[in-house]
Amino acid sequence: MAKLIELKGISKSYDGEKVIDSMNLYIRDGEFITLLGPSGCGKTTILRLILGLVNKTEGELKLQVDNFGELCVSPATRRFCSYVPQENAVFSGTVAENLRIVNPNATDDELKEALKIADALEFIEKLPKKYNAHIAQGGTNVSGGQKQRLSIARAICKNPDVFIFDDSFSALDMKTDAKLRESLHPIIQDMVVMVVAQRVSTIKNADHIVVLDSGKVVGKGRHQELLKKCKVYQGIVKSQLSEKEFAREMKEANA
Repeated sequence: MAKLIELKGISKSYDGEKVIDSMNLYIRDGEFITLLGPSGCGKTTILRLILGLVNKTEGELKLQVDNFGELCVSPATRRFCSYVPQENAVFSGTVAENLRIVNPNATDDELKEALKIADALEFIEKLPKKYNAHIAQGGTNVSGGQKQRLSIARAICKNPDVFIFDDSFSALDMKTDAKLRESLHPIIQDMVVMVVAQRVSTIKNADHIVVLDSGKVVGKGRHQELLKKCKVYQGIVKSQLSEKEFAREMKEANA
């Protein structure tokens, strides 16, 4: 059975003001879906709806997973999801304890594999106690990038049906970002993957980029396709590149 998330005519209002307006999205396993748009466009609200943290105002929101079939999204369906926020939570305890929070039965080999995929194994194995090394509350004794990679490794340990990254690569340098996404690719083939991202380098190779503006979908497609037809996407890309780089991107898109 295919895994999928379906939003059909979804709207969400706060105090009578719509932040999501009649949105339709269909996301299935094996696809790398990116949400992109200016601040306040509704990206975080969509993630909160999928995670069952807020209720929709209108429409249908469904999740389909193996062995359970089609489910209406609710707080209970959160158990099928791994969520990596931009501000990652790392807890006081050992490296192993931090990872096993989501999967107490994870073996040492599974922890090692998760750390390897998240590009965290090298720095963990350099610590004096390795998997038993102490992590301070909030991860104050590791760098921002290391904390982010630990959070991603923990999400992998859960072995979820749905993987949600909320701008989770922002603390990583470009090289680590690319390496981590390449390592993730083999394990997400049987998952529904949704990514909120800001950096063009993170989104260029997504199967589908969904461009949002004022709570509505204003563009769908791949990088070069959107460069040709979506003004909002063009503006976002242009803001991150030099004039020369943007001109080259536009020339390649229109070739």
